[in-house]
Amino acid sequence: MTQQRIEACFARCKAEGRAAFIAYVMAGDPDLKTALEIIKGLPGAGADIIEVGMPFSDPMAEGPPIQRAAQRSLKAGTKTSDVLETVRAFRAGDAVTPIILMGYLNPVLSRGYARFAAEAAEAGADGLIIVDAPPEDSEDLDAALKTEALSRIWLAAPTTDDERLKTLVKGATGFLYYVSVAGVTGVKEADADAVRPAVERLRAASGLPVAVGFGIKTPERAAAVAKVADGVVVGSVLVEQIAQALEANQSPVPKVLATAQALAQAVRDSRRS
Repeated sequence: MTQQRIEACFARCKAEGRAAFIAYVMAGDPDLKTALEIIKGLPGAGADIIEVGMPFSDPMAEGPPIQRAAQRSLKAGTKTSDVLETVRAFRAGDAVTPIILMGYLNPVLSRGYARFAAEAAEAGADGLIIVDAPPEDSEDLDAALKTEALSRIWLAAPTTDDERLKTLVKGATGFLYYVSVAGVTGVKEADADAVRPAVERLRAASGLPVAVGFGIKTPERAAAVAKVADGVVVGSVLVEQIAQALEANQSPVPKVLATAQALAQAVRDSRRS
């Protein structure tokens, strides 16, 4: 189904008069079994779309929480094949929830674009975010994704000017991901008033839904952004729950899912008031 799942998800959320809640977790964090348990539990906690991080040794766009999540995953021995197997295991029990793989170019390049795209589609992924692959250098990757009907999700930022935006929207499918604050993940907080005109601009330029991420940690912040965006992406606060649970020698699963549920409910309720 690939792209169809993403389109169906946003259409369903629009029909319900709400934004989509998009949850990010790192594959293999703190280990493959626990991460899969979390991912399997996210739809029941209210996640409409799941971003699955592919661990990388130099995650330049990430703040400390997701950097540490990548380190935990790599320490546990997670490889690209394990990420794909995680998606496959999730998809065996869930044919509806879109899965977006998010990471960096090196692991994809090492595997080969055509092979990676084919394996990702076969596993049940629906799209791909590659943080460090600009559109000018992505022709071969985009061709491989298009062959498998996988969405290429592009990042736009407050610094994205009109000319750059034209380049981004040419190859964008699924949705646009608006990075609401300058800098890395999990540091600054998103401002809904500043986000609104940016979302409207991106939506008009692309004709696609616009999801907003970076800087959303609390239900209150998620609700505010959900009033103006088509989707709300939350990641750092979820992986922080894993770190806190490990420090307390507890299972991370209940903490992550409870946090996700509170955020998802805030997103769902935001336009009712």
